[in-house]
This record gives sequence, structure tokens and C-alpha cells, in this order.
Amino acid sequence: MLKVGDKLPAGTLQEFIEVEGNGCSLGPNSFDVQKETAGKKVAIFALPGAYTPTCSAKHVPGYVEAAADLKAAGVDEIWCVSVNDAFVMGAWGRDQGTAGKVRMMGDGSASFTQAVGLTLDLTARGMGVRSQRYSMLVEDGVVKTLNIEGPGAFEVSDAQTMLKQARA
Repeated sequence: MLKVGDKLPAGTLQEFIEVEGNGCSLGPNSFDVQKETAGKKVAIFALPGAYTPTCSAKHVPGYVEAAADLKAAGVDEIWCVSVNDAFVMGAWGRDQGTAGKVRMMGDGSASFTQAVGLTLDLTARGMGVRSQRYSMLVEDGVVKTLNIEGPGAFEVSDAQTMLKQARA
């Protein structure tokens, strides 16, 4: 499992782009995690699934509300990662008002989630392999803080905890 001080593993995440530009076409675009975090401070939070209750009511809205404060604290980008495809993440992002605040990154095959060692097996609930709920602050591809939630909890991966860590 990933820990503080580790470099993020190689991997690709998908983001649904609604406006063509900056070398990105409309629709799903692939992004190399190591390249996208190089030279940047990135707040990454992951959750079990798009449109799920805690994720939609608390986790994503908290980061949307705190986006300006996180950027003022030196965070270049905020990513939401979930084991969902880029189409679902794009639609959920529209519903949550994330444009220009939080990048909604799909990990449809759970390959990034497996590489960081933070999978959650929800097969018995009909949801397959998902991501644990966590957040991390990454600087130049290196994990500076890592906040992993216990089962069913939402106490340490929230935006306010990340803001305190970004300001430290």
C-alpha cells in the first residue's frame, strides 16, 4: 500500500472533457498520473463511487466549496478519483458543479486504485472492486500526506483536513 514519502505509481486516469482545447479533444481523454503531477501540488481524494450518498452529499461538495482556499494554500489542482468510467465522472461533475474547481478522474478498471493498494471489495453489495475513501496531498509526484478512512467512515479525507495539511 502507498505511504507518505512514496512516489505515485505509473498509471493513467480518464477525464471527460466538455470543451475542446489545450490539446484535449471532446470526450474522454487519458492522462498520465506521473506527468500530470510533475512539478505540481495536487490534492487527490478518492471515494467508492459516483452518485453514492456520502460521496455526493459531503465529499465532493466539500472540495468544491474549499477549492479557492486550497488554491490559495498553494494547491495547483484538486482531483476526485473513483472507479467509474470517464462518462459517469463527467456527468457527476456537471451535477456537482466541479468545473474549474475539481478534476473528475475516472479509474474505470481500478488499475490506479490497485497500484496504490487502496481497493475496496464491494462485490457482495453488487458494486465490484472500488476505491477506499482517502485523500492525499502530492507534491511533484511524491505523497506528502495520506488520510485513509476506516470502513464506512468520513472523518479524515474531507476538504477541511486537506486544507489544514496544505497550509502546514
